[in-house]
Amino acid sequence: MCGIVAYVGRKIAQPLLIEGLKRLEYRGYDSAGIAVLDQKGQMHIRRAVGRISVLENAINTHAHPLPEAHIGMAHTRWATHGAPTEVNAHPHCDDGGHIAVVHNGIIENYSVLKKFLSEKGHTFSSQTDTEVLAMLIGDLYLELKAKNHLAKGASLLQRAVQAALHEVEGTYGIAVVCKDEPDTLVVARKGSPLIIGVGDDEYVVASDASAIVEHTQQVIYLNDNEMAVLKPSSFKTCTIDDMEISPVITQLEHKLEEYELGEYEHYMLKEIFEQPNAIKNCLRGRVEQREGRIVLGGVSELTKQLVSARRFILTGQGTAWHAGLVGDYLMEDLAKVVTECQYASEFRYRNPLVEENTVVVAISQSGETADTLAALREAKDKGATALGVVNVVGSTIARETDAGIYLHAGPEIGVASTKAFTCQCVVLTMLATYLGRRKFMSQTQCQEMIDGLCAIPEQMKRVLEQSDVVKDITNKFCERENWLFLGRGYHYPVALEGALKLKEISYIHAEGMPAAEMKHGPIALIHEGMPVVFIATKGSQYDKVISNIEEVRARGGVIIAIATENDANIRRYSDHVVYVPDVLEPLQPLLSVVPLQLIAYHAAVARGCNVDKPRNLAKSVTVE
Repeated sequence: MCGIVAYVGRKIAQPLLIEGLKRLEYRGYDSAGIAVLDQKGQMHIRRAVGRISVLENAINTHAHPLPEAHIGMAHTRWATHGAPTEVNAHPHCDDGGHIAVVHNGIIENYSVLKKFLSEKGHTFSSQTDTEVLAMLIGDLYLELKAKNHLAKGASLLQRAVQAALHEVEGTYGIAVVCKDEPDTLVVARKGSPLIIGVGDDEYVVASDASAIVEHTQQVIYLNDNEMAVLKPSSFKTCTIDDMEISPVITQLEHKLEEYELGEYEHYMLKEIFEQPNAIKNCLRGRVEQREGRIVLGGVSELTKQLVSARRFILTGQGTAWHAGLVGDYLMEDLAKVVTECQYASEFRYRNPLVEENTVVVAISQSGETADTLAALREAKDKGATALGVVNVVGSTIARETDAGIYLHAGPEIGVASTKAFTCQCVVLTMLATYLGRRKFMSQTQCQEMIDGLCAIPEQMKRVLEQSDVVKDITNKFCERENWLFLGRGYHYPVALEGALKLKEISYIHAEGMPAAEMKHGPIALIHEGMPVVFIATKGSQYDKVISNIEEVRARGGVIIAIATENDANIRRYSDHVVYVPDVLEPLQPLLSVVPLQLIAYHAAVARGCNVDKPRNLAKSVTVE
């Protein structure tokens, strides 16, 4: 949620900050703002409700242009405390105008702090928890200044921020500037990601690498309870307890061009069509087809523990949870191990039973999902072995797990996840096959799975070639406000994912469920002309799905079937058919989900929705 970008260095800050905000807009876009400090220490702030373009216009039409400052910070907001209004937009200042703060996260005890500060005579103008933090830092700064309390090697701003963070409860990724220290930028994190890009006498700080990659490939990932004090020609990192730490500078995984839109109209469409290459990258170096084996270097040191595990818990939220549910089927089918998939947001509060020899697998595209991270920590505290399945290298989940497998899907900018889902399913397929081969699976079965995986990218291209067919079908029904997505077995999670995609970006109400569950209540919703999408590929439950289709047809529903190539029979029962190649049943979700992604995309375009930035949603959910 929310996007932060900050800069200190030799360049003019404003254009760099605005460009960074544009790259972070998928993280939050209710409102936006920018603050810069000129060389005299004067604070200049502009804020606006709406997209970054609205902020740009506010800056350009303001009576007083922003100065050519070399330090500043900017923020794009996803509202939590307080409505999306200009007064609630970041940056926030203390009432003396000394301190400005941008913040991602939630200060849980803000009301107590606000009461304390109000009693001291401070006046608040917004409804946000962030203004309370700015006011607290400002109050402590003035106290320290009055006492001339300056420890050797530390700025007053650093000390004030440290003191304030000891008083707050909750999560934060913050950047702070002070008019009395116009060359100093202080940043800190706990629970919300912050990355420091290290340049030549300059530093770019952001919530996401996409705002940094244009300026440098060298970065420092802050850990929880860590902070940095940045000046154009120096930096230091320490804990909020002032324990100095040696930063580890690493190389960003992706290049600038990978973040560009290119020839596509929307990032979501680009990422749907990138899936064949994303899967190739996910498989590369891990599947040795000739030798018929899977090599998972990221978990190799824990192989004995994984093979002997009595239970696997897969956890995530949203699309990642759906991938985990596919993984549930895969692990029990291929690895023959007791597995369950749980919503991270529920798992963390249940006082869950975690027996000996339990493995928890945290699934998250960003590696920063707050609920998933909390569930992971809860399971680790109870003695579970922790694995991560994430896309973003250096993310918090990746750093806190005992081992893990990166997706290598490339940057995913569209809020509605697509290529991350299919790569998560690929990773879980490899993991299940890897464990199954070490337990009972024959070499022939293993080779069959590997050959099937390696064929998926080219088979997926054949599905993507039908985008116009899917578009024509979708356009016939995109004004319908209620859809059903039904599937059995491996396709139950796919039905859930198809319904979620349609809801996310086209704002059509849709439900996904097991096809057999329809008779136990939801069949009452079926009416004349209602679109019902069936995943009806050839498999162990094909005949049962045909029976479910008949039940919907009898009540006037319109049948859109996702079926196996050369299945002529399905046309007898369906109004519209989209075909996918015939593959092994455990691999079918990788292909059957693609037409559902395209349905959602084309519906959103036809309805005039903002495909990449759907209302009320943000890409990385880093708050509860």
